[in-house]
Amino acid sequence: MRDADRGDVDGGATHHLRSAPRLYVLDALRLIAALMVVLFHYVALYGGWENNPRAVFPSLHAYARYGWLGVEVFFLISGFVICMSTWGRSLGDFVVSRVSRIYPAYWVAVLLTALVVTVWPQVRQVDGWDQVFTNLTMLQQGLGVSDVDGVYWTLFIELKFYALFAVVVATGVTYRKCVMFCGIWTAAAVIAPTADNTLLDMWAMPLYSPYFVAGIAFYLMHRFRPTALLWGIVLVSLLLAHHHLGERIGDNLAGAKQPIAHWPAHLIVTLAFAVLALIALGALDRVQWRWLATAGALTYPLYLVHMYIGLTMIHWLRGLLPAPYLVLLVVGVMLVAAWLLHRCVERPLGSWLRGALRRGIDDMRRYSVPRAGSGGAGGDGGPTGGRTEPVAAAGATGPVPAAAAPAGSAEPASTTTADRAPLVPAERSPVGERV
Repeated sequence: MRDADRGDVDGGATHHLRSAPRLYVLDALRLIAALMVVLFHYVALYGGWENNPRAVFPSLHAYARYGWLGVEVFFLISGFVICMSTWGRSLGDFVVSRVSRIYPAYWVAVLLTALVVTVWPQVRQVDGWDQVFTNLTMLQQGLGVSDVDGVYWTLFIELKFYALFAVVVATGVTYRKCVMFCGIWTAAAVIAPTADNTLLDMWAMPLYSPYFVAGIAFYLMHRFRPTALLWGIVLVSLLLAHHHLGERIGDNLAGAKQPIAHWPAHLIVTLAFAVLALIALGALDRVQWRWLATAGALTYPLYLVHMYIGLTMIHWLRGLLPAPYLVLLVVGVMLVAAWLLHRCVERPLGSWLRGALRRGIDDMRRYSVPRAGSGGAGGDGGPTGGRTEPVAAAGATGPVPAAAAPAGSAEPASTTTADRAPLVPAERSPVGERV
């Protein structure tokens, strides 16, 4: 049943929904954000270049050095897409979709990057295979272990967002709960910098929460309609984002020997919010270029493999080609590698992992139902030692439903109903910049 044909009841009020065409423009925005980050690493950092990149790229460098803001764009998109993809889904569905989406390509990228920088350690070195194996969990930052690739730091930010929003998903996603979530998280993020509480600061993520919160509010506008309340959430988030930009500029451009203009960063963030506003209002629904779906699917694997592998290529080839052509060549190679990761890893391994996890979730639901005559005990009691025929839980009469995927894709068919997470950029670069 299409959104336009039904209502969503929340707190006694029925909200009529607009029909929702596929949002190809989100794929376009994701691609732009990924290329911003790639150019920042290849053009604005020393990385594989022997000389100051400003001397190598006298014109392009002035623009590429703000490419780290692709991270903020990714987080903005993530708030929109995660809220969209969890509507009407259970916590188990959410966990399955996220794990099967983000881990397969990540596992291969970690091992591939570790192999490259071990054989050619000129740009980056790993601290040992213990570090590599810990990185496979994607939890290394919580354990105090450094990332194998500088881009992985944002994945831990994403995981924390998933964990926070899982509280909403577990109780059923509604308009009211999403608004409450935005308000509580914003309040925590405002308090965190002065609260002197490491745990609060870790989970409130004041530098990045405004983007996730705004993304959620934009999706509520898109699904229902814009209201003064939602515009207020977006405006507060935008102002908080601008407030923290100075710190982000310092993190990423601290090595610059000349004063850095802040206004381009503020302009880029404002434009990103403006584009999401247009998407939320349906002004860009006419963008129906199907090739964008494929381009958008490549952004996550591109993000995962481009940094240290690409910089290593630049290091070895910098004397053979003019710098601009070398950058184009490396970007092209990384796009091919991303396509191979998507086709040969994400799609088959993601599909297998999704099915395996769904069967596990289904068994957990079935065996968690109390047996008849067991006195309220679960399936782990009784004279037979707990082995009992599977009993279907209410609402779980079969395997967890799978989202429909288009031919040639490991993801749901429509970006309007998909569970796609933008992928995000980077930790500390070889020269200390954080993106």
